[in-house]
Amino acid sequence: MNCRVYTIHILQSHNLHEKESMLYHAVVRLRGPLSNKRNCMRTALVFIVLILIAGGGYYWYTQNMATPAMEDHMMDPFGTDTTGPSMDSNMPDGAMMEDGTMDDDAMDDAMTDDAGTVKEFTVSGQNFSFSPATMSVKRGDTVRITFRNVSGTHDLRIDGYNVGTNVIQTGQSETFEFVADRAGTFEYFCSVGQHRQMGMVGTLTVTQ
Repeated sequence: MNCRVYTIHILQSHNLHEKESMLYHAVVRLRGPLSNKRNCMRTALVFIVLILIAGGGYYWYTQNMATPAMEDHMMDPFGTDTTGPSMDSNMPDGAMMEDGTMDDDAMDDAMTDDAGTVKEFTVSGQNFSFSPATMSVKRGDTVRITFRNVSGTHDLRIDGYNVGTNVIQTGQSETFEFVADRAGTFEYFCSVGQHRQMGMVGTLTVTQ
């Protein structure tokens, strides 16, 4: 068997140890001058080194190509930016329930923060006074007033806000509301006849 045949057998083998064994036996069994044996061995070694280099290069290429592909696969399939703040980060602690819904009390608190607190008052009117005669709210609060006419013919108007009830009779009541968007002290009064001048007045204080 000549050098070329042995070289082909060595290249067709997939086991490194088998290649070395075949190369050794090839050198021992080949006939001819010593220089031919050395040339055959040198040729086989060159082929083996080339195979090892090619195999290592292929392994390195496949490993480096697999890493970016895996990273692309793990990205958000819709291409959205998931680094921004989540909705939960704006919720107060304990506002979100286990099923992902918002607690009713927390929702009410959030709505109150946006629109201000609702302050309710019931004011009774008679000849010629209001009870209570003072009310106090904060700027931004929603003020809801129910006026009950105990006796006589009266209404309730708030100076500076231009809001109030219609004129109602004994036993009737009426409710109105407004947003206290201006700070200061405002007089509420009965606009019927001379009732205001006769002392049927009160004070609404709106603080900052």
